[in-house]
Amino acid sequence: MQEPKPSPEQEKELQAAAPTEEGQAVGQAAPGAQGAEGRQASSSASSGDGQPVTLSAREFEELRRRASEAEQYRDRLLRTAADFDNFRKRSARERQEVLDHAHQALLTRLIPVLDSFEAALAALESHDEGAREKLEQGVRLVWQQLRSVLQEAGLTEIDATGQPFDPTLHEAVAVEERTDVPDHHVVRQLRKGYKLRNRLLRPASVVVAQAPRADESGAGTAN
Repeated sequence: MQEPKPSPEQEKELQAAAPTEEGQAVGQAAPGAQGAEGRQASSSASSGDGQPVTLSAREFEELRRRASEAEQYRDRLLRTAADFDNFRKRSARERQEVLDHAHQALLTRLIPVLDSFEAALAALESHDEGAREKLEQGVRLVWQQLRSVLQEAGLTEIDATGQPFDPTLHEAVAVEERTDVPDHHVVRQLRKGYKLRNRLLRPASVVVAQAPRADESGAGTAN
């Protein structure tokens, strides 16, 4: 049994749909050509990145000038840091010298007070009949000398007795109801206060007066 042959119209359609060998060859060669072009472009880019940068004479001189300025700024910074460190050390040394001089002057004035204390202790240890009187005189002398030295150094006493209570100078340790002393005035001073010129060293411990409270209790009415 023979196979049916296609009609002339069907043969034309089959020939038009089938790819030609030349087209296949062109299609196969196209990817290779594209890859070669890509490799060539990539090689050109990589070779361009590896080339050294060339500076003109003007750009090179500008670069040298800026490098020289940077070195000068660095040298100035190091010199300034060294000068500041020397200034800090010199200031600390001068401040210590001033403190030592002040301490020396104060201690020089306190040495006679120490001598008077030693003389008073020596009188106390003796068996002389007038030892007690000598001791009292020695203690008073020491107190006067020490007070004089401290006053010369700028120490002043705070006399609070009878004064209005001042919280910046006084420290109230107790309150008493009094009619003979104005309200909120110092009745008596328990411990002296001291100032170094205008600076408070220790407030005075005082007892403050308070006006008596009115008697709020009343007698009950009889029924």
